[in-house]
Amino acid sequence: MRIRIRFEKEGSLRFIGHLDIMRYFHKALQRAHVAVCFSGGYHPHPVMSFASPLGVGLTSRGEYMDVEVEETDSSRDMIERINETMAEGIRVTGYRLLPENEGRKHHNAMATVGMADYLVKLKETRPLSEETWTEKIACFLSQPEIVVTKKTKKSQEETDIRPWIYEFRRKPEEDAFFLRLSAGSLKNLKPELVMEAFLGEACDRKNLAICRLDLRTAEGLSLGDLGEEIP
Repeated sequence: MRIRIRFEKEGSLRFIGHLDIMRYFHKALQRAHVAVCFSGGYHPHPVMSFASPLGVGLTSRGEYMDVEVEETDSSRDMIERINETMAEGIRVTGYRLLPENEGRKHHNAMATVGMADYLVKLKETRPLSEETWTEKIACFLSQPEIVVTKKTKKSQEETDIRPWIYEFRRKPEEDAFFLRLSAGSLKNLKPELVMEAFLGEACDRKNLAICRLDLRTAEGLSLGDLGEEIP
């Protein structure tokens, strides 16, 4: 059986890297007595995969991992069992059974990611009205091209990121910006890059508090809506 687990990552654990999170979940599932399947060969490892690595320093309300299990209890019981083993800062919020009658790639978390939702707050808020922010965003999105310089390990390249910004607006009730951006293996746009292009020289990455709200398919469906609850 293939299970999709949704979890949150907050607090000081936002500074823990992806590989450490993988090892952490392996041990946490063992402590919760989850019947995880292992691969064959001389070096068996748990059959589990994560949807999309989260950048160090970012928090999240919508991370996903898929795991193969031999047997399972109800979704509610499994969430409670796993959370009892969790450290402060990580909490499981979803546990759903994925269908087995279709191709694995279609339902694989990593392969299906096409978009990501983010909430971005400025730690030091600029003294601008909501009307001014809305006008600035409209002007920003009206540009036919938004060219930025992306740095790689070996070089720099200019890229037009406008086609990969699907939604960008203010959330006045949270004094924050909502962004829906391209994500996944084909084109992964970081929210930091968008905010730097939007704010210009006034942008300091240390002033950005970024939370990933959810991961979605290319059609906009939340990865957490795939599969079904186990009664």
